[in-house]
Amino acid sequence: REPRGSPMAHAAEGEKPREEEQEHEEEVIIVGAGPSGLAAAACLSLRGVRNLVLERDDCVGSLWRHRTYDRIRLHLAKQHSALPHAPHGPAAPTYLPRDDFVRYLDDYATRFGVRVRLRREVREARFDEARGAWLVEAVDHATGLVERYAARHLVAAAGENDEKVLPEVPGLDGFPGKVMHACEYRTGKGMEGNAVLVVGSGNSGMEIAYDLA
Repeated sequence: REPRGSPMAHAAEGEKPREEEQEHEEEVIIVGAGPSGLAAAACLSLRGVRNLVLERDDCVGSLWRHRTYDRIRLHLAKQHSALPHAPHGPAAPTYLPRDDFVRYLDDYATRFGVRVRLRREVREARFDEARGAWLVEAVDHATGLVERYAARHLVAAAGENDEKVLPEVPGLDGFPGKVMHACEYRTGKGMEGNAVLVVGSGNSGMEIAYDLA
């Protein structure tokens, strides 16, 4: 996966990306194939509304699959964390572990026939008053082409935790040890015997501290 905000691998430095001539028309464009995007797509499809999901990463549920630590579980009981029209089964644990939830998202997308285009990074979306439509441009990271879409409605489902945020800490650049963001942490393996400072006492910070203890 390309670093966020980096120049595309298929375009030379400063070169304008190539654009497709064809414009794809949809009733609804959904940006993001996480739980919210999948739920929106499934509900619209059940009502006969044609929609397409554009996802920057190479899979659905990429946050859960690529940017979570190994011991994470859902913090809400399963009866409060199911997506529409797909309750968790009686055999599922009350608090689903990551791998179970990832499988659930995969099965959900398959069950409801979610139409998704992977590795499409939406770079621009604007509403054209004259056409009464959202005009969306997305980069296909497999080819470097800019794809153009037109849709009556646009759903933003990229998620509030999509981008990591690192505070500016004076002197951090000179710290000789390893520094990582919570989204890069997987397990405490290899950290035995070291002093580790966890900055932040939210859900991730507390669980990582517990994992390291």
